[in-house]
Amino acid sequence: LAALASIDDPPDLMESAIHRLAASVPNPQDGLNLLKTYGLRPDLLAVTQVWKQADASFLYACKGAPETVASLCGLPPDTLKKSVEEMAQHGIRVLAVAQAIIPDDALPETIKGLPFHYIGLIGLADPLRESVIDAVASCRAAGIKVVMITGDYPTTAHAIATQAGLSDGAVLTGDDLSRLSDDELQTRIPHIAVFARIMPEQKLRIVQAFKQNDEIVAMTGDGVNDAPALQAAHIGIAMGQRGTDVAREAASIVLLEDDFDSIVQTIRLGRRIYNNLQKVMRYIIAVHIPIAGMALLPIALGHPLVLLPLHIALLEMLIDPVCALVFEAEDEGKDLMRHKPRDPQAPLIPAGLMLLSFLQGLLALVGVAGIYLWFHTQGLPEDQVRALSFTALVVSNIALIFTNRTLHPSIWDTLRRKNPLMIWVALATTAIMTALLSIPPLEKLLKFGAVHWDDIALTFAVCLAIFLAAEGMKTIRHAILHSTRFTSRKDGGILKP
Repeated sequence: LAALASIDDPPDLMESAIHRLAASVPNPQDGLNLLKTYGLRPDLLAVTQVWKQADASFLYACKGAPETVASLCGLPPDTLKKSVEEMAQHGIRVLAVAQAIIPDDALPETIKGLPFHYIGLIGLADPLRESVIDAVASCRAAGIKVVMITGDYPTTAHAIATQAGLSDGAVLTGDDLSRLSDDELQTRIPHIAVFARIMPEQKLRIVQAFKQNDEIVAMTGDGVNDAPALQAAHIGIAMGQRGTDVAREAASIVLLEDDFDSIVQTIRLGRRIYNNLQKVMRYIIAVHIPIAGMALLPIALGHPLVLLPLHIALLEMLIDPVCALVFEAEDEGKDLMRHKPRDPQAPLIPAGLMLLSFLQGLLALVGVAGIYLWFHTQGLPEDQVRALSFTALVVSNIALIFTNRTLHPSIWDTLRRKNPLMIWVALATTAIMTALLSIPPLEKLLKFGAVHWDDIALTFAVCLAIFLAAEGMKTIRHAILHSTRFTSRKDGGILKP
């Protein structure tokens, strides 16, 4: 009977399961002809299909919410409640089945009032994927609240939500929601973890209530009726495998795999890209300060130019690949999904990070300028001073790359982060600089003089000091950000930053 109340070749997984089970048992009702389907309605959570039997009578096969089917059968409201609760507590989705046999072909406008006879309950187990539990935990750690919106029976929805780690919150049913005003829903919605027995049109109210609370809302869905909510959400996410075309058109993102973990991985990827963009911007700000400074300093002092156009072109040839390759290849870090969501109105580079980058660049300028002035006062020829100053700029550039790979105040964490491209860039830069300083035609082209390796060692030592000082700036920043503590009585006296 449940199969007779389901469409052929259904997209719904529950109806497919019912058809598979029905196909495995003898069916004495073969040869029936389908006449009409009464679909799901907000006031009637059941689907009924009318079949013409061999004796010319009409069979009404009905399946739907147990409370709805019990009402159609004229049973007391609590008749099925005990059995349904027992099944629902194990996370089983419960449908009730009923039938009515009518001798005439009137086919009324509504099935209410027909002489339905209760047949029984069908339980469908839809186990959570193992990835869902970890994905929900990742969302919680990242400051992302996950709520369930389902048409399931409240006890079933709560059991599944508990398995998934969504037990922190109350259950709100569609009937309760319909009795709330928009203001009342807006007040209650922060405390709700599960919305059960929800009709499709109520999903739009839920999305709008979250938005009115200044939440950034991502909504998932796959049906035609989900389209308004998908469109209203800041980020509509449609299922790519079983989603309807309407849902896909209304959504911002279409998942290739209908798996909640795909959403979490997308969030992780987005955060990684955003963080790497920040690293690139911090590096670009910092690295151009010593370049600009060394272009202007000799002019200000009345000395010959240190950086010629060819030198600046070579420096830019190093900077561009670094931005495009090294920082793009940076991994996500161990605590990426433990950060709270950022303010969408916040600038890409906050003022504090802008200041840090400026100070790092100023530090590099001081070091490189110190190298330049030291060797200039030692009476070294102009071409040797230029070679050593250019070397200091290149090596300080590498130092700025390393220090901007992370904001963690740990030199060990900065150096041990895995990025093969970073190693290749460092090795390639070393090889190029060795060639520029040791091959006479290249020295002549760049107007470099022969330098002594003890002078090179001093230059590297200064650049190492630049790196250590830049790491020290990160430590000072971290200490300032975490210096203010207060005790919150609401959180049981836990110290919070």
